[in-house]
Amino acid sequence: MRKPIKIIDLFAGPGGLGEGFSQLKENNQNVFKIAVSIEKEESAHRTLTLRSFLRQFDGSSFPPEYYDFLKGELGDSPEQELFKLPKFQNELEEARREAQCITLGEETETRAFKCIDEAIGKENCILIGGPPCQAYSLVGRARNIGSKNYDATQDHRNFLYKEYLKIIARYHPLVFVMENVKGMLSAKVDGELIFGKILNDLQDPCKATDTKPKFIKEKHKYNIYSFVSDKEELTPKDFIIKAEEYGIPQARHRVILLGVREDIDSKTQRHLLEPVEKPPTVKDVIADLPPLRSKLSKGGDSLEKWRNAIKNYDKRLLTEIKNNKDINQAVYNSFLKHISVISDSPESTGKNLNQQKTKAFKDINSELKSWLIDEQLGSYVVNHEARGHITTDLHRYLFYSIYTEVNGVSPKSYNLPKALWPAHKNFDSGKFADRFRVQRANSHGTTVTSHISKDGHYFIHYDPMQCRSLTVREAARIQTFPDNYFFVGNRTQQYVQVGNAVPPFLAFKLAELVFDLLKL
Repeated sequence: MRKPIKIIDLFAGPGGLGEGFSQLKENNQNVFKIAVSIEKEESAHRTLTLRSFLRQFDGSSFPPEYYDFLKGELGDSPEQELFKLPKFQNELEEARREAQCITLGEETETRAFKCIDEAIGKENCILIGGPPCQAYSLVGRARNIGSKNYDATQDHRNFLYKEYLKIIARYHPLVFVMENVKGMLSAKVDGELIFGKILNDLQDPCKATDTKPKFIKEKHKYNIYSFVSDKEELTPKDFIIKAEEYGIPQARHRVILLGVREDIDSKTQRHLLEPVEKPPTVKDVIADLPPLRSKLSKGGDSLEKWRNAIKNYDKRLLTEIKNNKDINQAVYNSFLKHISVISDSPESTGKNLNQQKTKAFKDINSELKSWLIDEQLGSYVVNHEARGHITTDLHRYLFYSIYTEVNGVSPKSYNLPKALWPAHKNFDSGKFADRFRVQRANSHGTTVTSHISKDGHYFIHYDPMQCRSLTVREAARIQTFPDNYFFVGNRTQQYVQVGNAVPPFLAFKLAELVFDLLKL
């Protein structure tokens, strides 16, 4: 029996990349094993620890006590009761060895090296992960430019990839997979594009970091490849993976590099991700989840208050919808209809427990369906609770979802009746054209980002009857996290974890390619 190849997972977040790699099997045996995963953020590390705990069990299913926890029978967090059960102390100890809460850059050469030394030893390994992207993202860079005293050369986040390099140089993994935002390709430090330097450093990590290998004498170099292009001369754009083209239900475009150690690189024809004819849609992956009404964030919440909030819209609104030449009559009629229907709508509690699923998956890749669904959960759904919204946002969301349902596109700010304009200066300037956005039912979603934790404006549910933004579970489905993947922490922290992750199903496909390469 082949021994699983050990993995070092850096900047792991809640474990999206690690989940994909750890699920790959050959002859019903795991191909890879997470030896150590490192994340500095506490709530993400708690999620990581829980998932590591579950990986300690042999077989294809988790212990029944885990499902009791998901059903709310063992507390609200795994630390309350699940982790205290005497029968699981060995698994918990192993999970805590694997999942480490470490700040790379501050503790790399102390705690991180020690943990990895103990986990890897002299065995071959692979490295996965993505340095934090705030300094490379377009939003982050715009924020930095607006900061009077910002100096890119002094921003340690621009150089966190060097912590990744140190691990490569010290442990010389057979292969590494590094992920980052598309903005990395255009980011500059001292007026020079940083991506070229990153590529050069990755090819010769010992030289770039002046780090010596720990367990081998020879200092190896690396060849860098793309997962989507086998051109001899790669351009920066060739490293961009457009997730929707490979069966992921969102337009998530990320730079993902494949590094292969020169001494094991056969340099034969590259194995590439296979595009799909039609990506799954948002409706494909969330329509079966229990429908929830939005909650009210002010003045208390109840079904009656919610109904009244929907009914008590600005009376100018209907006139503006009817008279706006950019809004057709069907939107006006549908708005009136939904106001009437919502007034008589049944209660939807928004609780996690005992909610019957409403629809089966349709027209969705069976492999993705089996990846997402856990029959052991039955009718239970976790991390699926509507957030609270102010009354004016309820009416905006209602209008936006109806407009999208009728016209097939999410409206721009200039399509929004003035009665629904938010209290932002220069809202009509054009800078806020996409401040609100519906995730269209019959299309793949837009990129799920950590911004979903701040408000739901970019992530409005396509169903007007629900009149809300996406739940954590719906965002997780679009990110292809299995339904049994529980996100620990408060809801804001859960949203951040989901938004920052690599889609696990995409990671699984990358793992297949890496394993094919290692078998050559």
